[in-house]
Amino acid sequence: MPELPDITVYIEALEARVLGKSMTGVRIVNPFVLRSVEPPVQKLVGVPITGFRRMGKRIVMEFEDDLFMVIHLMIAGRLRWRASGGDVVRPAPMARFEFRDGVLVLTEAGKKRRASIHLVQGEKNLDQFDRGGLEVLTASRAAFADRLRSENHTVKRSLTDPTLFSGIGNAYSDEILHRAKLSPLFLTSKMSDEQVTQLFGAVREVLTEWTDKLRADAAGEFPEKVTAFREGMAVHGRFGRPCPVCGAPVQRIRYADNETNYCARCQTGGRLLADRAMSRLLKQDWPRSLDEM
Repeated sequence: MPELPDITVYIEALEARVLGKSMTGVRIVNPFVLRSVEPPVQKLVGVPITGFRRMGKRIVMEFEDDLFMVIHLMIAGRLRWRASGGDVVRPAPMARFEFRDGVLVLTEAGKKRRASIHLVQGEKNLDQFDRGGLEVLTASRAAFADRLRSENHTVKRSLTDPTLFSGIGNAYSDEILHRAKLSPLFLTSKMSDEQVTQLFGAVREVLTEWTDKLRADAAGEFPEKVTAFREGMAVHGRFGRPCPVCGAPVQRIRYADNETNYCARCQTGGRLLADRAMSRLLKQDWPRSLDEM
């Protein structure tokens, strides 16, 4: 799922191409992607775009007349920019927004249809999409600590909870926790002031560094390779590969459709965290440490 760095770079690319312009046409290719019926989507045609904002992991496109379009890409949704009459987009488009000098296309890979578009009339009606998460890049250390300790969860769960923190998902939380040298299963209620400060710094560093890197990679072009698995990440998506800090093999915890990646040597003192699938299968043979493995 595109997270804060990806959404930020998407918005910058959109601002450079369509800010101040009006759509000349809208086509909803797959009706399922449009989750609202009022106002009608054709009402966007001919109305100038006045701005963009990020709301958690959502992109909000602002129009004159107090109109808003809210796009949530979820896991497999992506935005593409094509010149008018350009190449066919793959995967198949879910929606097309036409401008005089190009077309913005929303695509979604796979069979599950999770990406969504909502049209909203009136600023106050945007509140339903605000999960209330703290904006970590502009928050103070005190505000971060208060939010982190407001509920007792594992630190991984807290970072990825959109009601606690805005824009952080599975990928960048792995990178943040590796940078902070914290176990993903460490409980927030047990964190020392020093650990909170370390985590706060890691959050800001990782999100800022990756936003800068993605911006540089795009080099003014529309971002095409938006993925949760990027070359240069320390642990996310690198199961079995060496940690760039200590060289130990990166470990994982698998659950449902997701997984957490971590370095046992850097983050858990060499202890292996129980994987729900493998540890239940191996039982007493499940290694408890890197040395046992």
